[in-house]
Amino acid sequence: MGAGALWGLVFLAPKLAAEFSPLLLCIGRYLCFGLIAAALAAPRLRSLLVHIPRRQWLNLIWLSLAGNTLYYILLSAAVQTGGIAMTSLVIGFLPVAVTIVGSRDEGAVPLVRLRFSLLLCGLGTICIGWQALASPAPGGRQILGLLCAIGALASWTTYAVGNSRCLAQLKQVSAHDWNLLTGIVTGLQSLLLIPLALVLEKAHHSSQGWARFAAVSLGVAVLASITGNSLWNRMNRLLPLTLVGQMILFETVFALIYGFLWERRLPTFLEIAALTLVVMSVLTCLAAHRQPAMAEHSA
Repeated sequence: MGAGALWGLVFLAPKLAAEFSPLLLCIGRYLCFGLIAAALAAPRLRSLLVHIPRRQWLNLIWLSLAGNTLYYILLSAAVQTGGIAMTSLVIGFLPVAVTIVGSRDEGAVPLVRLRFSLLLCGLGTICIGWQALASPAPGGRQILGLLCAIGALASWTTYAVGNSRCLAQLKQVSAHDWNLLTGIVTGLQSLLLIPLALVLEKAHHSSQGWARFAAVSLGVAVLASITGNSLWNRMNRLLPLTLVGQMILFETVFALIYGFLWERRLPTFLEIAALTLVVMSVLTCLAAHRQPAMAEHSA
């Protein structure tokens, strides 16, 4: 729950610094994350490097791009154009999306067992899309936000599956150290994005704006990327696997709470329906995983 509460702040950050572009928000967050990760990993960095094969460094590069850099740019754009509620609801389908992508892995549940979960997922997507189409935002901003949110979901799903496979191959590296290495690589990617931001960023910001930007970037890096990830890794060792996927729902719930508090409103009927369908889709997905495990245990 703590990890979900902290990760939910990621959806609020683009609103707190709304005058800054998604590219700048990404650079600010991951520069801070990279510096903090480098400081934490410095005492044992040499021993860590020995245990990382060359091919895993290539994996770190694309995982950092998919799970951090590209994901946060798309998520920030989705929040700024489509709103926190719509974005968090789309990301809420992450457990089902990861299951679908990993359906060909050894020991995975066949897709036929997930038909009810996929149906609920589809109905939830319709509710979210309907809400986006019904919103009177000018210039199709809601539709653009929805597309960015779907892109963010696809990006983080790719990261989640690839990261899980890499961790399974690296028994000698802890999940915490792998997270720190990912942070260092993401920080280096952020440095490479600075020239692009200087070319694209035309807006002028006040000193107060930059101070708020720095505070938001540092806060998200410490609370979400460092503390949230640490709580998540700790949870993975305390709870059974069948409960781990269910815990992702707390990120969606807390993000929605923050969004409604920020916008000072109650959820619409379509948002309530979409959230209900998201929760039911994930729970039925977990139930489909539980059935083969129970059958094997009874045998």
